[in-house]
Amino acid sequence: MATMEIGNLGLRFRPQIPINSSRNNYCKQFLGQKKQNKKRFLVCCVVDQKEAKVSSFSNEENALIEALIGIQGRGRYASPQQLQEVERAVKVLEGSEGVSEPTSSSLIEGRWQLMFTTRPGSASPIQRTFVGVDSFSVFQEVFLRTNDPRVSNIVKFSEAIGELKVEALATIKDGKRILFQFDRAAFSFKFLPVKVPYPVPFRLLGDEAKGWLDTTYLSPSGNLRISRGNKGTTFVLQKEAEPRQNLLSSISTGTSVEKAIDEFISLNQNVANPELELLEGEWQMIWSSQVETDSWVENAGNGLMGMQIVKPNGQLKFLVEIFFGIRFSMTGKYEKSGSNTYDVIMDDGAFVAGVYGIPVEMESKFTIEILYTDDKIRISRGYNKILFVHVRVDGSKKK
Repeated sequence: MATMEIGNLGLRFRPQIPINSSRNNYCKQFLGQKKQNKKRFLVCCVVDQKEAKVSSFSNEENALIEALIGIQGRGRYASPQQLQEVERAVKVLEGSEGVSEPTSSSLIEGRWQLMFTTRPGSASPIQRTFVGVDSFSVFQEVFLRTNDPRVSNIVKFSEAIGELKVEALATIKDGKRILFQFDRAAFSFKFLPVKVPYPVPFRLLGDEAKGWLDTTYLSPSGNLRISRGNKGTTFVLQKEAEPRQNLLSSISTGTSVEKAIDEFISLNQNVANPELELLEGEWQMIWSSQVETDSWVENAGNGLMGMQIVKPNGQLKFLVEIFFGIRFSMTGKYEKSGSNTYDVIMDDGAFVAGVYGIPVEMESKFTIEILYTDDKIRISRGYNKILFVHVRVDGSKKK
C-alpha cells in the first residue's frame, strides 16, 4: 500500500484493574466483606464487552461489498463505472453512523484483509508491486493499545512461500487519525530459518517514511473498515478473525472461554515448543477460571488477581493495584520441575503505599503448568488447578 497505506502483532495490553468490579467493591473486599462463591471473569482491555462482534452486515455495507464483486487487482483493474459505484457506496458509509471514534475503539485492533484500494499516482513501490496481484493476500495489522503501538502491512505470497511484513510505529492523533513512521521490514520465507531484511533504508527516507491514516468508517460489528491515507488513497478492509482474536473476544464477552482456549492451544500445537518456559517480564492476568474465596488477601497472594512479574534467577512477584496508590505485593521463588511445569513458593507479602509497607504473614505453595506461551500471551494452570490467561505488558521479548 502507499506510505502506510498498504500492522507487528504487538498483542499487549494496558494494565488495568483486574477484577470486573468498581473501586468500591475493591474497598469492600479490602475491608474483609465476603462474597458468595461464583465464577469470575476478567474483561480484556483489547476487546470491550459493549463492542462484542456480530456477524451480519448492514444494507449499506452489503452495497459496498456487492460493488467490489468482480473487481480484479483490489481496484487496479477497475473500470470507471466500477470505481464510481465503489466511491458512492464508500461515501454512503462514511456519512452513516459507524463507530464515532475508531482509534479509541477496541474494534480497530487486529488483522484486516485489504479488499480494495484506489490508485494514486504516488503509490508506494509495495502497492505498485504487490497489491494488484490477486494471488497474494494483503493484510494490515493494527495494535494501538500497547506500549509499542504499531500498524503493519503484510503481503502473504502463499502458505508455502511466506510473507513480507512492513512495520511502522503508530501514534493516535485523535478519534480518527493514526500517525505512523515506518521503521523496519523483512521477508519471512518458509524455506529459510531467518528473516531477510527488506532493502529500504527507512532512517534515510525522512518524511517519506512518515504519514497518517484516517479511519472514516468502522462498522459497529467490527467487520468492515474504510480508511483514507495521506497520499489520497482509499482502503476498504475486512476483519480476518484469527485464533488469538477469537480467544480475546470470548474472554471479553465471557462466553465459551475454556472452549476457545482449547481450540487456540490445539491450533498452535504444531508450532508450540514442547519445552515451555516461564518467560521473564510483566504479565497481566486478563481471565481466570477461579472461584472466589472469602479472603481477598488469599486471592491476591495466590496470583488470582493483578500482575505477575517474572524476574531472572527464579524470582517471582504478584502485584495488585488496590486503590489510591495502595498495592498488595507478594514475592517468592519458582523452580522448574518439568518440561512445562514450575514449583512456586510465595512467602513474603505486604500492603505497600509509596515507600511504606505493612507486612502480611502468609505462605503459598503450588505448581504452574504452562499450556501455551509466546512473547505476548500465556495460558497456564496455577494455584488449585485454576486456568489463567496472561498477556505481557512490559514490551520485552525473550532473549
